[in-house]
Amino acid sequence: MNLVRAGAIQMVSGRDVEANLRMAEKLIAQGAENGAQMLALPENFAVLDSGNLLKWAKEEEKTQVFTQFLAQQSRRHKVWLIAGTIPMLNPDVEDVQNAEIQRVRAASLVFNGQGAVVSRYDKIHLFDVLVNDNQGQYKESKTIEPGRDAVMLKTPFGNLGQTVCYDLRFPELYSALRRQGAEIFTVPSAFTEKTGEAHWQSLLQARAIENQCFVIAPNQGGEHTPNRKTWGHSMVLDPWGNILSQLDKGEGVAMAEMDMDWLQEIRDAMPVQQHKKFKVVPLL
Repeated sequence: MNLVRAGAIQMVSGRDVEANLRMAEKLIAQGAENGAQMLALPENFAVLDSGNLLKWAKEEEKTQVFTQFLAQQSRRHKVWLIAGTIPMLNPDVEDVQNAEIQRVRAASLVFNGQGAVVSRYDKIHLFDVLVNDNQGQYKESKTIEPGRDAVMLKTPFGNLGQTVCYDLRFPELYSALRRQGAEIFTVPSAFTEKTGEAHWQSLLQARAIENQCFVIAPNQGGEHTPNRKTWGHSMVLDPWGNILSQLDKGEGVAMAEMDMDWLQEIRDAMPVQQHKKFKVVPLL
């Protein structure tokens, strides 16, 4: 039996970046103590304040404040770490000092157990919507520029397809990752309380079932400001859509074992990918 022990870390990040990092450190250690081989942090785990994303992206460029912290954590605990998202500059900008940079990328890095960065995915779909909550309007494109490339990474545990939060509503991205060989999806998120209550679980189950993949979905989960609340319910799901582990609100780690041999049995018994009849439009 080929079992992989994974954890989805749930946080309630605030405006204090140092406090957010201390909480991330505590929860990473908790997951590692419980035998995790792979841990995933939520979206915006370190910097939740959209007004300071550019400031912290420039600080990361200068001092590697976040990547050094994350490398240290993954190396110390010998775990693969899917590092939620951190604000980073566009990697295609050559002269950062002289460029007129207005927006950042929401970058999801993967660190191996030796603390090395082995993958970077920049969030493609941006959350520009009206929500019936106290904040009302969300416009990520004001401070974040979208990535362009789907990212699938081979790991010792299985092939990892990286996505972030609002990506969850766009099944064509997951289909593209599945065609590239994905067996596990990661979905670090900061789903609002309203949209999370309505759609979080059903969307995660749909992506798991239709692609026959495990899903590790760490979410923000609580009240960040009087105007901003997130849904929580971080979870790990199997390819049949079963919830293997789930939290409610507040900080914690949803831990589960993923049986990679069983995943292959499901795919062999129901070869959905071979039965597809419609051509998928390529990602732009």
